[in-house]
Amino acid sequence: MSQFKGSSFSYEKFGACLLLFLIFMLFSIFALRLWYLQVYKGEYFSQKARENVERRQHIYAPRGLISDRNGVLLAVNEPSYSLAIVREDCPDISATLNQISAWTGKELQEIEAEFQRGRSMVRSFENQILVPNLSFDMLTRVETGSPYWPGVKIVVQPRRRYLQGEVLSHVLGYVARANEAELQRDPELRLGDNVGKSGLELTMEHTLRGKKGLKRMEVDASGRVLHEEEIVAPVSGQDISLSIDLDLQQKAHSLMDGKSGSVVIIDADTGQIMALVSTPSYDNNEFVFGISHQNWQELLNNPHHPLQNRSIQSTYPPGSVFKLIMAGMAHMDPEVRTTDRVFCPGQMRLGNRIFRCWHSHGWVDMTKSLVESCDVYYYQLGDRFGVDRISSFSKGSGLGKRTGIDLPHERAGLIPTREWKRQRFNEGWRGGDNLNLSIGQGFTLVTPLQIARFTAALINGGYLYKPSLLLDEVRADPEKLPWSEGARDFVYRTMIETVDGDRGTARRLRTSGVVVGGKTGTAQVVRLLPEHKEDDPEAVEYWLRHHGWMAAFAHAEGRRYSITVLVEHGGSGSGAAGPVVRGLLDHIFKKDKAG
Repeated sequence: MSQFKGSSFSYEKFGACLLLFLIFMLFSIFALRLWYLQVYKGEYFSQKARENVERRQHIYAPRGLISDRNGVLLAVNEPSYSLAIVREDCPDISATLNQISAWTGKELQEIEAEFQRGRSMVRSFENQILVPNLSFDMLTRVETGSPYWPGVKIVVQPRRRYLQGEVLSHVLGYVARANEAELQRDPELRLGDNVGKSGLELTMEHTLRGKKGLKRMEVDASGRVLHEEEIVAPVSGQDISLSIDLDLQQKAHSLMDGKSGSVVIIDADTGQIMALVSTPSYDNNEFVFGISHQNWQELLNNPHHPLQNRSIQSTYPPGSVFKLIMAGMAHMDPEVRTTDRVFCPGQMRLGNRIFRCWHSHGWVDMTKSLVESCDVYYYQLGDRFGVDRISSFSKGSGLGKRTGIDLPHERAGLIPTREWKRQRFNEGWRGGDNLNLSIGQGFTLVTPLQIARFTAALINGGYLYKPSLLLDEVRADPEKLPWSEGARDFVYRTMIETVDGDRGTARRLRTSGVVVGGKTGTAQVVRLLPEHKEDDPEAVEYWLRHHGWMAAFAHAEGRRYSITVLVEHGGSGSGAAGPVVRGLLDHIFKKDKAG
């Protein structure tokens, strides 16, 4: 019995010790865990705790303002309101997205797609913009209902506004929301940011775009801001002044109303662009607000292509304007004299082909050939000089290559060569190609800006300046025309006679007290059938009519301008482009006198 009791006592003692051991181990584990959390990971969890009540948010920087050469504002900023959510504060995202759809009238699928697109780019405690550019009605509805929907925020952003709309849309371009590729390419951009998409807004993006600031906010458990302070101040974008004269730009735009084409006016002595118009145009504000699908499709499907900047992105046969190049080259040839005469019966035969002139001019020397724009004279020069000389001289005169203007997507045009034709068509250069080239037809293509730049060089001493849209741009060393002074002087005087002479094709440009020179050009689009009368463009279907050119210069009181006008399918240079130049001359020089 005593043995049994001793055994029982041993078991009880062992059980008590085991219990004490387990209690000790449990407290040891708690102590070790407490040490791990409070000491080893204390700083980490302290930071996490602070993040629960402290958030950082970017402060938007206003974009730089754009003004014309006289300080008139062209592009400004105004406040806009965007609807965003903070996912961390949003207890029911699906219900919240459904409510946002009800507030804004946007399809739920569209809201959900925008949410999914942006969630990987925005941290859960940051504003994720879902609906930009809220109207005042939408803003009122959201402001009224948002207190009952945690995580819904109204974000104030600067929004671009273009005060002249269509008048300057091809120059200024527009800004719109950055796409995924732009966001990935530029680490400074955030979802919902606007970036330049075209025009100067694109090429001057990093100048116009400011640097965001940063603010620290204390928030409560529901996400309401208790306190905030600025950590880094935002830096506004740099303002820029353009060389454009808004008054002249507006006049040129109005003169092109109802026409498709381009107007380029350059200060010949500096290369600064005073006006750059392309019509038809579009309202660039639509893209800032978010263009509708219907309006976007209308712009894309418009046969007159209003989105295209015709001054630099469209190329055309130069027509008779190209004769200025041919005359300059001929003047420099020692075997050609300006007094040499060619008989023009209204056509020239080469092999079994007939190349026609627009008129029977009789005996023609070099001066008369330009004043009256005789094709036969230049056919013979083309046959004499050949493509190699003509192409080389033309490219040296600024054609067939980009001018370097600070606008995107400028086209180089085309001055054809033997090699180009063989690569393009797998056939050799022919004699008839020389004749077409000599009058600016065939394969030759130029932009209105190239012609304006070349015309400016004729009157400024032979300098091909880079066309500039910025008023304070440092002028780079210009290229030099490969022309002798005598050749330039001859073409200069002959262009004046084309205006002042009784039979000149640019007679309508005569302006009292102003030296004006001009050259008309009628660029053939297709070869018209005999039944189409050349003197009645209205009888020809619009898309088959010739393009009308006028390349002109004017100077008075020390100011020299190069003016080029191109009217698509205008029928003739004198009839279509001439009245536009006439109106510009009246405006410029009446304004100068008034000033």
